[in-house]
Amino acid sequence: MAVRSWWGWGWADQALDAHELEQLADRVRAFLPLDGEITRVPAVPELRAPRLKPPSSVECRADDEARASHSYGKAYRDVIRCLNQDLASPPDLVVYPADADEVQRAMAWAAERGAAVIPYGGGSSVVGGVEYRGADRPVVVLDLSKLDEVLEIDEVSLAVRTQAGIFGPALEHRLRPKGLTLRHFPQSFEFSTVGGWLATRAGGHFATGYTHIDDLVESMSVLTPTGMAHTARVPASGAGPEPNRLWLGSEGALGVITEAWLRVQQRPVHKEGVAIAFETFGQAVTATRLIAQSGLNPANCRLLDPLEAMLGAGALDGGSRLILGFESADHPVSAQLKRAIEICRGQGGVASDAEKWRGTFLRGPYLRDGLARLGVVVETFETACTWSNFESLHTAVLEAVAPGFVTCRFTHVYPDGPAPYFTVYATAPRGGEVAVWDELKAHASQALLANGGTITHHHAVGRDHVPWYHPPGPFTEALRAVKRTLDPQGILNPGVLGLG
Repeated sequence: MAVRSWWGWGWADQALDAHELEQLADRVRAFLPLDGEITRVPAVPELRAPRLKPPSSVECRADDEARASHSYGKAYRDVIRCLNQDLASPPDLVVYPADADEVQRAMAWAAERGAAVIPYGGGSSVVGGVEYRGADRPVVVLDLSKLDEVLEIDEVSLAVRTQAGIFGPALEHRLRPKGLTLRHFPQSFEFSTVGGWLATRAGGHFATGYTHIDDLVESMSVLTPTGMAHTARVPASGAGPEPNRLWLGSEGALGVITEAWLRVQQRPVHKEGVAIAFETFGQAVTATRLIAQSGLNPANCRLLDPLEAMLGAGALDGGSRLILGFESADHPVSAQLKRAIEICRGQGGVASDAEKWRGTFLRGPYLRDGLARLGVVVETFETACTWSNFESLHTAVLEAVAPGFVTCRFTHVYPDGPAPYFTVYATAPRGGEVAVWDELKAHASQALLANGGTITHHHAVGRDHVPWYHPPGPFTEALRAVKRTLDPQGILNPGVLGLG
């Protein structure tokens, strides 16, 4: 039986082995100096004693392994702290409710004891979304993985009603016999849940069209400390502010999402794709913009800069790559692909091969963990900006994180702008990795905001992005008022979104 890694990404047996680490080190030395050491994977450390006694009404765990594996998310700084056995403030209990009633009882029990409650789906947050950073109160992690049932499939309306704790592969497994798909595939797909997607406004793999989970929601059920909230299941409504928008992106600070109706679609049967090589990044950016503004709506339209193309797609010609794909459940897509290729040729593009990049994309988080063990600092930050702002934003980010070297790709594209995703690699003295990571994060975040970008396009705010999360003043005050109304004791995920 596969076992999740307590310290890093994904399955424990999928982490890079010694031979793979040596191969990775050989590739990295061409860009960064390495000290030759490989950090060993530690055993689960002995943790401080829990400050709470488990309740008898809900399944709980208080052992070191459960508490350690629920202490952090999966950001680089989380991996480094686990490798260093730095778990000074683990949760006191991990609770596994089996239904909404048990969620309610667990929240009430925690509130009586003044404990913080951290809703937890797959734990794949890379922004400090599941880590309580105070030391003044006990902490209960509410692991929702037992809320994993598909409750109903409406094949006429193309919708599915599902509990929030179901993981991506399990949901797709239930939809596949009906010829349906949610078509929401974030990189964390295998290790993230419906509730986590909704709570963080997750973005899927597809570059255009319905790619954000926001677009796929019909209705939601959310349990707050003051009661259950249900939104109406309708295709659209013009009746006042949209209720689902209150819960989408709330990151567990306003309530616990227990189930949802989501829009599904017929599984595509017509698929075609190609990679286009460009000599310059500027040509590739222009071609990508023209495709985004053409109305062709490709399923995949990922632009890789020269360094990203080399590391991720094995391109050795020093050029950029645009990964294009079209799909449909109804009709052939050859005409759309042909037109997109014509647009690319107008900017000097030449057809190439995309297969190597697809494998690297899925393997990426495991490689990140391997780099961490080699002493390389790896930070990713993603944003969205207008096409007219992209060049200045791109230049500012590269300058802000120098002398680290940076790759850039577009994960999503819109008619009015791209979603650039940057990865920066740097070295740090052993033991100083987190400090270097924090510095890179701050410099990059300041550059994004100063040049017309958002602090995040699809990774959520969590706790790491709070210093740069600045919605307009009246909105912030309204959000705080909602928090006080729905969670008067402030027990739900305190700290995310800047809400205590």
